[in-house]
Order: sequence, then C-alpha cells, then structure tokens
Amino acid sequence: MYHGIINVYKEKGYTSHDVVAKLRGICKQKKIGHTGTLDPDAVGVLPVCLGNATRVCDMLTDKDKEYVARLRLGVVTDTQDGSGQVLERHAVKVSYPEAREAILSFRGEIMQVPPMYSALKVNGKRLYELARQGQVVERTPRPVVIHEIEILEEHMPEITFRVVCSKGTYIRTLCHDIGQSLSCGGVMEELTRTRVGCFTIGQALPLTELEKFSREDRLREKVLPVDSLFSHLPEVTVREEGGKALKNGNPLPLREIAQEMDKEMQGQCRVYNHEGRFFGIYRLDAGRRLLCPVKMFLEE
Repeated sequence: MYHGIINVYKEKGYTSHDVVAKLRGICKQKKIGHTGTLDPDAVGVLPVCLGNATRVCDMLTDKDKEYVARLRLGVVTDTQDGSGQVLERHAVKVSYPEAREAILSFRGEIMQVPPMYSALKVNGKRLYELARQGQVVERTPRPVVIHEIEILEEHMPEITFRVVCSKGTYIRTLCHDIGQSLSCGGVMEELTRTRVGCFTIGQALPLTELEKFSREDRLREKVLPVDSLFSHLPEVTVREEGGKALKNGNPLPLREIAQEMDKEMQGQCRVYNHEGRFFGIYRLDAGRRLLCPVKMFLEE
C-alpha cells in the first residue's frame, strides 16, 4: 500500500471524484482521498492523499490556493461560468482601466454568497441538486480572503488574472461579482489551479503518466512522503526504549527523546523512532515535560 501524496494534474472533463476512482485502479488500493473539489471544466493541481496520508486531507483543504482565471464581461449565466445557461447579455461599455480598478478592489477580506451550482449542503441536500430542480435557496454570505490579484492579459471584454485566495473561495463567484460591480455581468470562461499550498502545477502529473509509472513499477517515486508536508517543524527522534509508547500513540516523556530539547521550542514537532521512521506530529508540554500526540501516521 502507498502512503503519501500525489500531485495530480486534473484534466478537463474529470471530476475530483473521477480522479480518485482512477487512482484507486492505478494504485490498486481503496484508501485514497482528494483535498478539495475542482470543477469538471477546470484544470490543474489536485493533491491526492494515499493510505495514512488521508489524515492530512483536511489540512491541505485549508491551504491557500492560486488560480489563473479568464473572465468574460457582458454575460451572466446560472452557473457563473461559460458552461451555464445564459441569463443576461449586456454591452460592455466600461474601459479596461475601469475594469482593472474593479478587479483589484476585491483584494482583502470579502463576503461571498456560495453559488447554487456548488457541493455545499442546505438542509441535507447539495445546492447543485436543488439548482438542477430549478430551485434557488437563500445562501448565507461567507468571509473569504483574496490575498493577491494580478492581471495577466487584457483583450476586452476578456481579462485573464492570477489570484491567491483562502479556502472556500469560489473563483466563479469572484468573476460574477466583478461583473456585477461593473453593471455588465461576468462569467468565468477558463480556470487553472496552479498551486495548493506547496504543490505547484510544474510538478503535477496527469493520470496517463501516473498509469505509465505504475506499469513500470515506478509509481512510488511520485508519492511524496507525508512528513515532507511538515518540513517546517523541528525534527525529534525517540530512543529505542520509548518505542512502545510511540507505537501506542502515548505521550512521550522528554527523557526518551534522543536529542536535547530546545528550551525555546514552542508548538509542534515531527517525531521519528530510533530507526528514522516517521510516526506523527507532537506538541511540547513543557510544564509536564512531555511530547503529546497531535496527529499520528502509523502505517496499517
């Protein structure tokens, strides 16, 4: 069984669940999870967790993401992207400087109303299921953060921009809201996710390549070890006599730690056994002179 993360390049037409289903066949294992949905028409980075790394799915979902989007002004659709039913068409009378100013004004914390065509649940039903039945329900605006917006190309009425945003941000909705602010409407024509946390598009691999590596028995080369996600945390090694407590996921007395603990160390650390095997993330309880488990990654 594989344990770790694969940086998949999701191609157009696949849902995130399609990618997971395909990888189950490629990896020949069931325990696989993705780290947040990407629209079927969108392409780009989709980290997929294998084996015990599925325990970090929620952590990767929380990471900031980077996208390149192409906005088309003058159109409003029910899905807020180019695949939806056109609801309105408007002449685009705004100039590029006006459009640029509007786009850049969305930097910072903003409130977004989730689109009807989304996987969010209301009263136990997915919004997109209700939308397909012709229903529109009230959605509560949610705060999201747009850390960066950079305009890359301008061919009015289309503008391509790069955006770095917090989790929960809908780029379709951002395009829609930009169009509304300009009183002409707007839709997302194309979307590429270029980064999720430390995973970038330059290292992402399409499913066809992963299938090839699997046939050549080289797939393990493309699986990133789970501890690499925590390389920013200090590394701690447990003595051999502390192995039983480590295997059981118990707190570890500092006397069982191989190296001198940094008195200034605060927060969390990566914990390995005396053979160098990664076991999990622990936090220092200086008062009790213990390392306490936060998240364990024991192989099954």
